This record gives sequence, C-alpha cells and structure tokens, in this order.
Amino acid sequence: MRHGKKFNHLSRQPGHRKAMLANMACSLIEHKRINTTIAKAKALRVYIEPILTKSKDDTTHNRRTAFAYLKSKETVTELFRNVAPKIGDRPGGYTRILRTGYRLGDNAEMCIIELVDFNELYTAKDDKKATTRRSRRGGSTKKADETPVAEVETAVENSTEEVTPEVADETPSEDANESTENSEESTDEEK
Repeated sequence: MRHGKKFNHLSRQPGHRKAMLANMACSLIEHKRINTTIAKAKALRVYIEPILTKSKDDTTHNRRTAFAYLKSKETVTELFRNVAPKIGDRPGGYTRILRTGYRLGDNAEMCIIELVDFNELYTAKDDKKATTRRSRRGGSTKKADETPVAEVETAVENSTEEVTPEVADETPSEDANESTENSEESTDEEK
C-alpha cells in the first residue's frame, strides 16, 4: 500500500526513479539548464537543492555525499569547482522552473529547469542606474560661481546684436506685398 507516501513516484520503481533523478541532476549541473516535464522538474528540484546546499562547504564528507547522489566524478568536480562559488551567498532557491507549453505528442506540460545564478538575462546588473541625483535646493554650482558678471553682460549684448538683423530679414518686402495684391486682383477678376 502507499499510505503516507506523499512524494511523486513518477510512475517508476524506486531504482529507476533514483537513477533518472541522478542523471537529470548531472545534466543540470553540467549544462546549467534542461528541458523536461513539470512533474520531473519539481521532483528534481527536491532532489538537487540539498546537494547544492552541501556543495557550499567543500569538505571530503560533502564531496562523498554528493557523489553518492550524483554517481559521477566529473559532475561532482564541476559542482564544487564552478557551481558552488556562484551560489555561495544564496540562502536557498538555487533552481528556477519556467513553463514552456505543452508537448506535441502526449500534451504533457513542459518546462525548463535552470540554475538561477547562471542565467545572464535575469541576473544582469544595469549600469545605467549609476547616475547622480540632482537636488531641487538652491545649492550653487562651480560654473555659476566662476563666471564674472562682466562676461555675462557682454554675452547678453552679443546675443541681442545677432537677433536684430534676423528680425529685419523676416519683415516682408514691398515686392512681396505687391505679389499678394496681384493675386487678390486676379481672384476678383475670375469671379
């Protein structure tokens, strides 16, 4: 009977289930993300998170414990050498499950399970937010203190001299007035 056995058996015998989870854990550590079904991903998360927690402390006992679960020397080396330093400051939650839709053949719900610290899209830091904040208070700036009043007055005089010739060019000439009068007369004649 299955009384009190709450975990997902994944329709497999115990030996097959342990071997499958060990293989999936090895693939996840080596490739940093794998595609699988939601049920297998949730079972894998329960299986691998304690192993990742043990990998933070690099001792012989923890290496042997990880090897007992993973059954691959190369994967244990990868775990303690590359993965453990990246997850060292994280208190838990080392994996992320992203749903991707349904499988075409049997309509099983598929997902991607990945190691959180190895996805650059989610962990990229924005350097654009390092801008300085400006206060609305009337604090003086160095540029305003350095420019003397005489230079400001000459700049104002130069700017007004440049504006007056442009205004003279914008006034309509007599030829333009005559052309508008001629166009009005031609419209009167046409009526």
